[in-house]
Amino acid sequence: PRWLKPLLATKFFSSCRIHGVSHKCECNLFCLECTGSGGICSLCLPQHKDHHVVQIRRSSYHDVIRVSEIQKVLDITGVQTYIINSARVVFLNERPQPRPAKGVTNTCESCERSLLDTFRFCSLGCKAYNLGQSSELTSERPPMSSTSNFSTVSYHHLLQDNMSPRTPPPVASHRSGCKRRKGIPHRAPLEG
Repeated sequence: PRWLKPLLATKFFSSCRIHGVSHKCECNLFCLECTGSGGICSLCLPQHKDHHVVQIRRSSYHDVIRVSEIQKVLDITGVQTYIINSARVVFLNERPQPRPAKGVTNTCESCERSLLDTFRFCSLGCKAYNLGQSSELTSERPPMSSTSNFSTVSYHHLLQDNMSPRTPPPVASHRSGCKRRKGIPHRAPLEG
């Protein structure tokens, strides 16, 4: 699908270029119909209310998407899934691995990351890279229409859910209007 390459190339969890001063400015959503917009934040949702929008989450500083969301529009057969926070997810892109562990019998066909025996790819990006424009990558289901009930339900669900808890970025952020605060460190009193 035309939205897959832009989805995989988008840098999520940065400040929204439109709503950067709001406390809800983190871009963790992607509109499958407006592929040129990149990541969008929850405040951008009204502009996409009749569109199919998916939510991106984080796991160990890597972007993931719930299987229940992506399998409706993309065939993810062969991509290893994981259970994270009680939800089954797939990684968007490959995660560097120095070398496979000893005794590993199955690795990703694209990046050679260690996998469980029943899978061929570690991420959607590795499957896309390996299969290219093959019809095996695209779902056999027709694309969602912009007026489908699913799109409307997804939009309202995202507004109510207001996104799951986020993983903080690996380094402190200095973005204006979208700063995360840490508590004041408390030290044990010195014994003397």
